[in-house]
Amino acid sequence: MKSRARLVAFAVFALALGASESACERKSGPATATSTSATVTTTAAPTTPAVPFEGVKTGPLSFAPIAKMADASVVTIQTIGEEAEPSGPFGRTRRRELKGLGTGFVIDKDGTVLTNNHVVEGAQVMTIKLSDDREFPGKVIGRDPRTDIAVVHIDAKDKPTLTPLKLGDSDRAEVGDWVVAIGNPFGLSHTVSAGIISAKGRTNQDVPLDKSGFYNFLQTDASINPGNSGGPLLNLSGEVVGINSAIRGGGAQGIGFAIPINMVKELLPMLMRDGHVTRSALGVIIRDVHDLAPEDKTSLKVTSDNGAVVESVEPGGPADKAGVKSGDVITDFDGQPVDRGTRLQWLASIAGVGKTVDVKVARLGSPQDIKVTLGRLDDVEPKPANPFDPLH
Repeated sequence: MKSRARLVAFAVFALALGASESACERKSGPATATSTSATVTTTAAPTTPAVPFEGVKTGPLSFAPIAKMADASVVTIQTIGEEAEPSGPFGRTRRRELKGLGTGFVIDKDGTVLTNNHVVEGAQVMTIKLSDDREFPGKVIGRDPRTDIAVVHIDAKDKPTLTPLKLGDSDRAEVGDWVVAIGNPFGLSHTVSAGIISAKGRTNQDVPLDKSGFYNFLQTDASINPGNSGGPLLNLSGEVVGINSAIRGGGAQGIGFAIPINMVKELLPMLMRDGHVTRSALGVIIRDVHDLAPEDKTSLKVTSDNGAVVESVEPGGPADKAGVKSGDVITDFDGQPVDRGTRLQWLASIAGVGKTVDVKVARLGSPQDIKVTLGRLDDVEPKPANPFDPLH
């Protein structure tokens, strides 16, 4: 309080000083021929307008056009489920009703809606509420716990007229780009917030989620909270670049995470066709090259920080059968460059069971081309460790 008082006092003093100086300037009028005091005439330096840094994109004066265009495509998802809880001695349990709240958005005129898996997981009853307050039953079409993606459908004979959102290109989104989030934080429906993309490529090493998941988040400082789960993250063209999914350190901390929409687009056909994702596997345990100690890089003759080094090979697995060895540095997979381990894990998981792919490795500095026929990755249901749960 004392420091605040001093600041206020200083501000008052500065204002008084400014007023005094202005009054003095007003009193000392122009000098006359008979004036005995010297006068000094000062000329204000010409001001040069600020020039934007080359390549800087100007932001919008208002996000209202984006909000108006997208709002009708954003839906509220309400769920009802049950869970068992202890009740008395002897291991008795009872069923407890759980209510959830999240967000979703329409992607086609047939009523297909994208959202998060943790919004709809375990739901026995689902209601989808449109922006005009009409409500329809919802049905899960497909979900993938490992990426926290779910596809639901408005389950009604007489479907309403829907306006789908366009799915953009998250690979083209850059750090510093403006983005807009729309959702239902704490049940406050159709709340709009804006910010920038703060970072890209955030993994489960950056976000405290289940280690068996596949994460490559966009980080944003657009304000998101519980209830925003499953809502769209939009660019200035009104295109979806991400699905808001997680927060770190509590709500409205300026640290939110969205699933890149390109990741969603790669899984969407399989989710709509099969209802789940069948993943392929390479059969190796890896780590990022840039995490290696200098002496390890020297012994492996590694000259770059890019790539994933094989720590161990699953005996009898696809990589083992193809001749991949511990210490190999994988630099390319199926024609795609590998800059880090998470990239390799993702590429190997979506390539397809039974597909033969070209894998480029550096073995003690010597390039090798190896053909690997991929196996199937065992299904593992991630543990519910998402700090961005829907409201219950």
